[in-house]
Amino acid sequence: MPKLSIRDLDLRAKRVFIRVDFNVPLAPGGQEITSDKRIRASLPTIKYALEQGAQLVLASHLGRPKGKPNPEMSLRPVAIRLQELIGRPVAFAPDCIGPDVEKLKGGTDQVILLENLRYHPEEEKNDPTFAKELALGIDYYVNDAFGTAHRAHASTVGIIQFVPEAAAGLLMEKELEYLTKVTQNPPLPCAGILGGAKVSDKIEVIENLLKIVDKLLIGGAMAYTFMRAQGKGTGKSLVEADKIELAKEILAKAGDKLMLPVDHVVAAELAAGAPYEIVEAIPDNMMAVDIGPKTITLYAGEIAKAKSVIWNGPMGVFEKPPFDAGTVALAKAVAASGALSVVGGGDSEKAIKAAGVADKISHISTGGGASLEFLSGIELPGVAALTDK
Repeated sequence: MPKLSIRDLDLRAKRVFIRVDFNVPLAPGGQEITSDKRIRASLPTIKYALEQGAQLVLASHLGRPKGKPNPEMSLRPVAIRLQELIGRPVAFAPDCIGPDVEKLKGGTDQVILLENLRYHPEEEKNDPTFAKELALGIDYYVNDAFGTAHRAHASTVGIIQFVPEAAAGLLMEKELEYLTKVTQNPPLPCAGILGGAKVSDKIEVIENLLKIVDKLLIGGAMAYTFMRAQGKGTGKSLVEADKIELAKEILAKAGDKLMLPVDHVVAAELAAGAPYEIVEAIPDNMMAVDIGPKTITLYAGEIAKAKSVIWNGPMGVFEKPPFDAGTVALAKAVAASGALSVVGGGDSEKAIKAAGVADKISHISTGGGASLEFLSGIELPGVAALTDK
């Protein structure tokens, strides 16, 4: 990795600011965490720093409080859960800057968790004065929040000019290692699987992946914009009419590298358990909701040949069974392939878990938006700002 890692820093008796991603889901009222997955993801970095004798100041955002305090988006429940997970006290700061926080930073507490960074509008504006206050009393900066690395905020970019050195945490390091592996020099043949609703969300990803992969397998609603560009009927399926010309250009450039579904699961309405049919030509009164069995076989054949696989987005209306069948089948195919496999966050991750094959995937990314930008070939500001080795 070209950037400094937390392993490169001498942490003994140093005050280390770690930007974590504790943007956890909370039950209504904001008092109870419904999943601690994101807290657990940063535990290796936190435990490593503590073992090295560092004093930690942890900082995160939670939700979208729109630049002002909102008790339903407080990180207090996170402090309680973190304390249970690491088995030592976590001091919770009433804010992320100000005299009370300075006092805490100067004290003997080994772990401090700051209140929600986004209670201040200056965080998202990358305000230098706010960033300088975050950095007060700090010896080193560590970014372990890959999920926010595509945002140039005060806690991901601005703070770095006010600290001697800035390094990647263990989670960030792992994300960069795997995403770099599959995009810079992937074992060949390399297969890309791209799903989701809109071509417009993934134009850059499609164009960049076409430079990397041997085959790009398209599913989800974006497939129907491409099919319309080929002059095929798409019934009532979701199509981005204003992207048909762009889809034509992509198809012309991609040649036989880009593969589209050859059959479809169609239904008259989008409801879980709705009656459905399997067709090769989509009727006018129906909408496509998943890839069909012939497409599954075709795509699974390409995946079986692959030595590396990059996947982002579901193949159908995954959240409404039985229209999750195509996505789950491909998840199993990726697991069975033995290929180096990197899966983007969100629905793809849910599919991997639903298929029961998470332990057979090389890497499941913790950052949906950040992994998409990385796969688009865009440099992430939160990574670019870290100190070079």
